[in-house]
Amino acid sequence: MYDSRPTSRSYGGPACILSAAATGLAAFIAREGGDADHILGVAGTDLTSIERPMTSMTLGVYCRALEQAALETGNENFGLRYGQQFQPSELGLLGYLAMASSTVGEALRNMGSLFHHHQQSSQLRVVATGEFARVEYQIADLAISSRRQDAEFSISMFFNILRHAMGSNWRPREIHFEHVQPAAWTEHQDQFGAPVYFSQPTNALVLTRAELDAPMPNGDARLLALLQYNLQQLGLATIQAESLIARVQAAIRQRLNDHEPTLDEICQSLGMATWKLQRRLRTAGYTYQQLLLEERKELSLDYLRDPAIQISELSFLLGYSEISAFSRAFHRWHGVSPTEWRRHQVSSRVLA
Repeated sequence: MYDSRPTSRSYGGPACILSAAATGLAAFIAREGGDADHILGVAGTDLTSIERPMTSMTLGVYCRALEQAALETGNENFGLRYGQQFQPSELGLLGYLAMASSTVGEALRNMGSLFHHHQQSSQLRVVATGEFARVEYQIADLAISSRRQDAEFSISMFFNILRHAMGSNWRPREIHFEHVQPAAWTEHQDQFGAPVYFSQPTNALVLTRAELDAPMPNGDARLLALLQYNLQQLGLATIQAESLIARVQAAIRQRLNDHEPTLDEICQSLGMATWKLQRRLRTAGYTYQQLLLEERKELSLDYLRDPAIQISELSFLLGYSEISAFSRAFHRWHGVSPTEWRRHQVSSRVLA
């Protein structure tokens, strides 16, 4: 009844990531005193593979490469430092897409909506509650257990995108990481200039809601449309066919914190006729409403694990128009109220 574990949904082969995420990795390993050939070989890849930004590697191999680099260079903050020097343009199409957006909020939403074309079995989303907003990042594949270096690299990379818009002196309000506090944790606070919290429900960068309206300095609507098209055509959806189910779920997640997304809206975002999507979902044994319900159920537990999100806000983040509608739905799913479920989680952590 009180399952608190994160879930991992995989409808295809191993999750992949575009090699653009490893831009400059070999040079940075060498700078830190490591042997890039050996480290990449142990991880299961090579220099040729990571130096072609529009090819892909499995996400597991990518995370292993970062963890092996930290081990062999003796730098436990390898991912943090690699991300610190990683510029938005080095992220390939996804980075350029962010820079071509009109505002910080649009950049983050555009990245989130197309993130599955850059990296699979992962989520990138913006959650706005009250006066603050959270840029949340997490790998959903439970088979990838060693992910600290990737988390620190990714949050640092998003931090650099925000600084691209708001200046080199900009600081977030807070930084959150899933993993436990490392020995050299003060370097994290020095890098971000903000309080850093570990053992959190997800990796996140916290900023003010007003900062989402900050303009991106190189916003270009025409270039943005071209980049969106190119990422959809050249990203992972064509390099390795990604499950339609996963794509629908990603599209639902990106829109739930505003309203309940309709089937027509999801079809438009996927560039697919309504009848075609319905037919393909039926063939896979699903309906749109089933996938919408699944996303709401999973996200409700994610949000309840985060004490910073009030239950009164949570229903609206899931697209419900009324708190009572969410409370009734949650009780049907889990047999308890949202308040009782959260109370149990808090007591379980204390006992642990």
